[in-house]
Amino acid sequence: MKQSRDIVRENGGSPAEVFIAFLRLGLTSFGGPVAHLGYFRDELVLRRRWIGDNGYADLMALCQFLPGPASSQLGFALGVLRGGGLLGGLAAWAGFTLPSAIVLFGFALAAASFTGPLAAGFVHGLKLVAVAIVAQAVWGMAKSLTPDRERAGIALAAVALATLVAGAAGQLGAIVLGAFAGLWLCRSAQAAPAGHLHFPVSRRAGVVALLLFAVLLALPPVIVAATDNGAVALFDAFYRSGALVFGGGHVVLPLLEAETVSTGWVDESTFLAGYGLAQAVPGPLFTFAAYLGAVAEPAIGGAAGAAIALVAIFLPGLLLVYGMLPFWDGFCQHPAAQSAMRGANAAVVGILAAALYDPVWTSAVTSKPDFVLALAGFLLLTIWKTPSWGVVLLLGAAGTLSGIAG
Repeated sequence: MKQSRDIVRENGGSPAEVFIAFLRLGLTSFGGPVAHLGYFRDELVLRRRWIGDNGYADLMALCQFLPGPASSQLGFALGVLRGGGLLGGLAAWAGFTLPSAIVLFGFALAAASFTGPLAAGFVHGLKLVAVAIVAQAVWGMAKSLTPDRERAGIALAAVALATLVAGAAGQLGAIVLGAFAGLWLCRSAQAAPAGHLHFPVSRRAGVVALLLFAVLLALPPVIVAATDNGAVALFDAFYRSGALVFGGGHVVLPLLEAETVSTGWVDESTFLAGYGLAQAVPGPLFTFAAYLGAVAEPAIGGAAGAAIALVAIFLPGLLLVYGMLPFWDGFCQHPAAQSAMRGANAAVVGILAAALYDPVWTSAVTSKPDFVLALAGFLLLTIWKTPSWGVVLLLGAAGTLSGIAG
């Protein structure tokens, strides 16, 4: 935790400022949860300077530990920090989530499909954007978070573990091992400065949030068993899916399929069509819940079903991170914790580097022209300082033209 961990401007911000910043991200952040971390860093660390790389990596490590959508939890935490509390966090969540949720809800009502060579080319172009964005994040964070041999070695070990052990187990294992390695190898690193990340959340509020998380996990199944209420059953299915998944994104899909297809609420072809649509919109993949809630039958369906499913799937992850925030900074100020977090932050760089390879690179770069386009996007971001939304437009258009030509 070298350099400034406080790096939040003294005059703070407002929920309105937070909403506008995350609305921009919600409209342009294509490529899935790993790419979102790159978009957040580009917009909030580099451009707006709300927080520094070390504080950003600390929050990333926390969100990786907790179940739920890590990128949305990180955005919520940054909103709480910048926007003065819970309203700032909710503003960040709404701005980042609503654009894709509204699009998917509209597709559900229209029973539309997103197929054909033009659509496939556009989606492929967005995958190339993700390569450039994640590569930029890895490059920038490596310079600040792995400045010595010890932390570079921890990052390399994290790359190996996250690559060889698939899924959340490899990511969590890398962070845990990175923290233990930091206790041993990073004790001589420069001490953290006096500034801290002061979250405007009381310990009492944090405890209430954690208790509410547990109550909402345990109580709805009892109500469903007693009353067979469709709205409560829908809430329970999506809340449980959001509460029991680590890693977020694609990891939640088997749980959603079990809760909706296996129960007969959604047929398999409708489920897969919605999943395909979710790949073509910006923002968190968890907004797929809005589509499923809208088409779910005999559950409520429609706008009410979409709203219940959307809130339910995000709520457990947001409650957990809100509950942990008032305790997180105090933990990070202990000398042993500082050493552990230096190692954990180096491991976060390794996890991002592993994700850059799989799934980002392996799913996007399938030809020589793909490599050229991905490299062009990386150079636009790092050398010419092009805004991320500009790279989205350019590579999305290049992918569309490629789809037409192909």
